[in-house]
Amino acid sequence: MFIRYTEDLADLISSHQLKYHEFADDTQLVGRTEIPKVPSTIDSLQRCTADVEDWCASRRLKLNEDKAEFMWCGSRARLKKISSNDLLLRVGNDVITSVNAVRDLGVTLDSELTMQRHVNKVASACFYHIRRLKQTRRLIGPEVTATLMSAFVLSKLNYCNAILAGLPKSTIAPLQRAQNAAARLIGLVAPRDHVTKMLQQLHWLPVQYRISYKLCLLMHLIYTLQAPSYITDIVTQTASVTSRTRLRSGTSLRYEQSRIQLIFGQRAFFLRCTSCVKQSATVTSRTI
Repeated sequence: MFIRYTEDLADLISSHQLKYHEFADDTQLVGRTEIPKVPSTIDSLQRCTADVEDWCASRRLKLNEDKAEFMWCGSRARLKKISSNDLLLRVGNDVITSVNAVRDLGVTLDSELTMQRHVNKVASACFYHIRRLKQTRRLIGPEVTATLMSAFVLSKLNYCNAILAGLPKSTIAPLQRAQNAAARLIGLVAPRDHVTKMLQQLHWLPVQYRISYKLCLLMHLIYTLQAPSYITDIVTQTASVTSRTRLRSGTSLRYEQSRIQLIFGQRAFFLRCTSCVKQSATVTSRTI
């Protein structure tokens, strides 16, 4: 009923040529612009938030300015080109300053999308639970410890790990160290001994392959039409391209792979998913 009560908010935001994400009582406005058009984007955001505040007042709701956050995303070079006046946004009666990181559904997003802060926070939380379980390891045994590790540690490593695709190994290394520490505690493996055998006994994929597995799972949901539209619309199946209908690839199950010159763009979801599926298909054919 709350969704039906607030569904016309989407039309109001779209009238300002802005995109949005709605999570019950949390609404996010998203705008894309170039450096010369930054002031006009700020103006659109301010006019949109003003209309949202009026919309809330007309429905006996209140816009919470204290919890409002504002962040620019882009490369370090482009973020430096933004003037100090464009780092301020008026929301209601308050003026908020652009921040370097925000928390979105449990994921910490930084302005340069390096995901370094998110990885460090997840690793810190994992080591916290590992230290707690270390106190009771000899009392509860390896099986119960493995179950608790799956609940408290692996769940954090698996949560939204698809956004870590394409990151350097040095960035996700803290997550791998946390997984290794959990496996060592379960098997009481010495710090100087290799942990690979213990990971195999537990059937735990390394963090890098957990990310690839999540991407393949999402592509399977897209192919079987079980994924939501905002994920399905990101990728394009080759058979749906009109210029490919008469080609051999038009009858295949492949997906289009766009060419991206920037290294940052190679982390895009549609590119990592299609390349991941292609690699997994190659490995499967070689195994057969």
